[in-house]
Amino acid sequence: QRETKISVFPPWSDGGYAVVDVPEAIFSNLGLTYLAHTHVPTIWTEQSVTLDPIEWRENDGELQMERRLPNGIVFGSRVNADAGAVAMEMWLTNGTDKPLTAMRSQVCVMLKGLIGFNSQRKRASVVKGPYIAIRSDRANRWIITAWRPNNRAWENPPVPCIHSDPIFPDCPPGQTVRVQGGLWFYEGDDIESEIERLAQSSSES
Repeated sequence: QRETKISVFPPWSDGGYAVVDVPEAIFSNLGLTYLAHTHVPTIWTEQSVTLDPIEWRENDGELQMERRLPNGIVFGSRVNADAGAVAMEMWLTNGTDKPLTAMRSQVCVMLKGLIGFNSQRKRASVVKGPYIAIRSDRANRWIITAWRPNNRAWENPPVPCIHSDPIFPDCPPGQTVRVQGGLWFYEGDDIESEIERLAQSSSES
C-alpha cells in the first residue's frame, strides 16, 4: 500500500533511491492497528473491514498524509527534505473513548532500489541508540536513520531493509502524541563521528 511510502534519493548521482514506509505498522493494546502491507492480518482485516487507499499531499514542499481509522483513531506523517537531511514526524490522535497503550511503530527503510545497498546479505553496520547506519558495497557510503522515542534499531538483510522503530507514548482519549525521525546519507571514513554529530545536533534542536 503506497499511501505511507516515500522515495528518498542520495546525494551521489549513481545512487538509485531508498523507499521509506512512514509508518509500515502501528501496534497498540488493540492489536495490529495498521499495516501498510496486506500479508499479515490487522484488527480491520479480522473484522472484514477494508481501508480505502489514500495519497500523500504536498504543502509548501512538505509531504503530508493522514488516515482516519474506523474506530476514530487518526494518524499521520509529515516529511521534509532540507540540507541533505530528511526530517520526519508521525502523530496519532486517540479518537476512541479508552486510553491507547503499548503503542509502537515500525518504520522500514527499503534498500532494493538503493545502488550499492541492495544485496541481500549482512554488511558493515553501526547501531548506537536510536541510530542505525549501514555501509554500501561499492564505496565508503552510508545510509543512516533514527527515530525517537525508540523501541529498537535493526537490519533485515534478506529484504534488504533497515529499521529504527519508534514508541508512541500512551495516549488518553482525545489527546495527540508524536514521534520524530530522520534519515541521512554520509560519504566518508568516520561514521562513528558522524553519528555523534547527528545525535548532538538532535539534542540541541
